[in-house]
Amino acid sequence: MGRRTMMVNEARALAELLPATVVGAHRGNPDFRVGGRVLATLWTEEERLVLRLNPEDQARFCDAEPDLFMPLDGAWGRRGWTNLDLMVCDEEILRAALLAAWRTTAPPDLVTAYEGRLA
Repeated sequence: MGRRTMMVNEARALAELLPATVVGAHRGNPDFRVGGRVLATLWTEEERLVLRLNPEDQARFCDAEPDLFMPLDGAWGRRGWTNLDLMVCDEEILRAALLAAWRTTAPPDLVTAYEGRLA
């Protein structure tokens, strides 16, 4: 199994570990939901993850790692939806991005309940 396949599988496994996250589907690709809302979609063939980030996290990730993160085009990108290139991503960045997407998407009471454990 190549590194690329490992990162796709790792993204899936890490997303499934987030509290109260369930797997759904979007356009034939797995997505990950919390509180009934999508926090990320895994585009397996393209080896990318699309994350729902708040504007501050989106700017922080895109500025720090412009080779990895790019806002989606148009209104979706302005709403925080951001591509993460899994072909060149490492586990630490993947974990941080998924956690930021979970915090953005999860109901506030759920975030508060898990905040100390998810650092």
